[in-house]
Amino acid sequence: MYKLGIDVGGTNTDAVLIDEDLRVVASVKQHTTPDAYDGILQAVRAVLEQSGVDRGEIGQAMLGTTQCTNAIVERKHLAPIGVLRIGAPATLGIPLMVDWAEDLKSIAVDTAIIGGGFEYDGKELAPFDREAAADFFRGLLAKGVQSVAISCVFSTIRSDHEVEAAALCREIMGENVHVSISSEIGSMGLIERENATILNAALYQVARSFTEGFARSLADEGVTNARIYLSQNDGTLMTMEYARRYPILTIACGPTNSIRGASYLSRLKNAVVIDVGGTTTDLGVIQNGFPRESGVAVTIGGVRTNFRMPDVVSIGLGGGSIVRQRPGGSVTVGPDSVGYRITEKALCFGGDVCTATDIAVRLGMATLGDPEKVAQLDEAFARKALDVIRALCEDAVDAMKVSADDVDVILVGGGSIILPETLAGARSVAKPREGGVANAIGSAISKVSGTYEQLVDYLEVPREEALSRARAEASRLAAEAGAIPGTVEIIDVEDVPLQYYPGNTCRVKVKAAGDLA
Repeated sequence: MYKLGIDVGGTNTDAVLIDEDLRVVASVKQHTTPDAYDGILQAVRAVLEQSGVDRGEIGQAMLGTTQCTNAIVERKHLAPIGVLRIGAPATLGIPLMVDWAEDLKSIAVDTAIIGGGFEYDGKELAPFDREAAADFFRGLLAKGVQSVAISCVFSTIRSDHEVEAAALCREIMGENVHVSISSEIGSMGLIERENATILNAALYQVARSFTEGFARSLADEGVTNARIYLSQNDGTLMTMEYARRYPILTIACGPTNSIRGASYLSRLKNAVVIDVGGTTTDLGVIQNGFPRESGVAVTIGGVRTNFRMPDVVSIGLGGGSIVRQRPGGSVTVGPDSVGYRITEKALCFGGDVCTATDIAVRLGMATLGDPEKVAQLDEAFARKALDVIRALCEDAVDAMKVSADDVDVILVGGGSIILPETLAGARSVAKPREGGVANAIGSAISKVSGTYEQLVDYLEVPREEALSRARAEASRLAAEAGAIPGTVEIIDVEDVPLQYYPGNTCRVKVKAAGDLA
């Protein structure tokens, strides 16, 4: 059996084919097309042609895509939704979608704040106003809305009111309505969790489109025996059905795929990963084989959210970054870039723009295009440019470190040829041979995960009992997402004391992962 991994980026669509021993059989890199599925089809055709593998022997196909991110940023293809907050009277002073841009706020056909919710210790703030909720859902049904976002005060402590509202919504609006509840998506913090839930609800049509489109693309190429999975932003996979329920979890899956792929190729479980593209460089941290999660709220398309996201720093440096000499002799690199037009614009390809790739070719770090076309570049100028490139990366690596100690660094991405193999602050610098398609490899070799998070008072529930329950729940969630139960293992356990809560309250968070079913 073979695995097909595809990652759709802003510049390139990468595809790899991996055998049962997780060895790369074939890999290709194609330009991303305006219609992403044309690019996917081209990449699939190219990798199958290169490998000569029987299409019937491909048993799993994995896709990492930027479709959801693009939909939010570009304000396109978002579904009309209804937004219900359970939290009156306590939260009436904070309007729904309070800091959203007007063009994005318009996705909400109707909104309401009704009675209900909980205190931070789980006590009921107010009874759930079932009749007000029913009236709201009946109004949405009359307006033809097919997706609803439901949030509730402290639903991460108790989700009773959200679950009751979701059941009532399906009872009134029908079983096919898409319901997003905040306790399944975000973390502590009502507004940020609510925002993430609203975006998730608005993305349901996008999710249906790219899951069905990917399946159709594979079928058109004769890949009919493959089970299909989508990459999510913790470096693991989810089934198509799971992706349709939680499309927001695909956001930022590109960097996480690169991080996972870099770890697999280098055999390093703890390192800083530098993924160099044509325009930007993403830096992330691999911890115990999985991407480090961001500990702060993340803004997506101008909306502040708090659902899980990888801890990634992006800098304006890539293979197509434009190199200039300033008056006085100083040299700058980027942040502007020729991007996907590098094969037209770069000097080594016969163009008229000096890029970071030209510097690498001039200094003998890479062989691309015609080296004679960059021979006229002054070596001193080229070395100044390399020093700037080195400094940009070293500063970014320092920003990702949590101590002054040197760290292992892994260089991946098609633009990694522009970086030197020695960096200050790096204990070692690995440059895997297949690093140019690390993102697609990360997609193909990923496992399936489940994460459980809850606040627990250790005075009421003993610590070991609470952690045992959390491990079991995380394992259950991983199996629900598509993992083989017998292969699920706990990969991360956190319990953080919360000083401002009563008793001995801690935030318990457990992550489990297993092989694909």
